[in-house]
Amino acid sequence: MDHVDLNPELLLQAYANGVFPMAENRDDDDIYWVDPTHRGVFPLDSFHISRTLARTIRRGRFSVTLNRDFAGVVDGCAAREETWINDTIYDLYLSLNDLGYAHSVEVYEGTSLVGGVYGVTLGSAFFGESMFSRRTDASKVALAYLVARLKRAGFTLFDTQFLTPHLASLGAIEIPREEYRAQLAEALQRPVDGTAFTAPLTPQDVLHERGHTS
Repeated sequence: MDHVDLNPELLLQAYANGVFPMAENRDDDDIYWVDPTHRGVFPLDSFHISRTLARTIRRGRFSVTLNRDFAGVVDGCAAREETWINDTIYDLYLSLNDLGYAHSVEVYEGTSLVGGVYGVTLGSAFFGESMFSRRTDASKVALAYLVARLKRAGFTLFDTQFLTPHLASLGAIEIPREEYRAQLAEALQRPVDGTAFTAPLTPQDVLHERGHTS
């Protein structure tokens, strides 16, 4: 694909039609559309917080923010050994963040950014793009906070694109393309509570959403 043809508006149209862009690696200028026959999704009521992860969240080892450093999160994801984020994709998601369609959850240890996740929102759908972790459980903490925000705001679809063993261990599943598109079509028609999405969250809020009360 000629990257000059790819812009934020076209990217949003692609998401609305169930496809997303990728590059082979950070140094590859070519971008291609992906439309998997089976799609990874997180049923929001099935996100799994283990006792160990709950303990980490409860103790407040990490501080967690929303949209504080979107570029830093994308940088962290792009720095992974295996990444599909080239310069064109990097710039596009920063543009979507400026337009209010892309969001990041940042995880800090002290003043150091040690993990995070980012994605795109349309209607009540959240399209998870990538995450990174520089400390044990940092990306899991980011996901736990993200899921709590999505639930509070009324999101109905958390798209993970692909299902990995790591995501499956947290409750993600795989569904056929036809089922995904049906869920997507419904989610695009549903508004969410933007105030609830951006409202501050405490560790107790996150654990309460998953039934961890002590």
